[in-house]
Amino acid sequence: MTLNEIKQALDQGKSVYWSNPAYYVHKDKLGQYLITFAPNGSTIGLTWKDGITLNGKEEDFYIVGGQK
Repeated sequence: MTLNEIKQALDQGKSVYWSNPAYYVHKDKLGQYLITFAPNGSTIGLTWKDGITLNGKEEDFYIVGGQK
């Protein structure tokens, strides 16, 4: 998925993951798009500081099911 596809899916309330279901992608109260490792809560930005480069390969992001 591209950055825009990920953001659009999240804004539509869809569940997006990176690499495996332990890494979920979400938008926080400040509008930041983040990747969180569920078992320990470790969180990184969806992108590097440039706001464009994903913290992962496009092909490793995916949607599961429909709406959250």
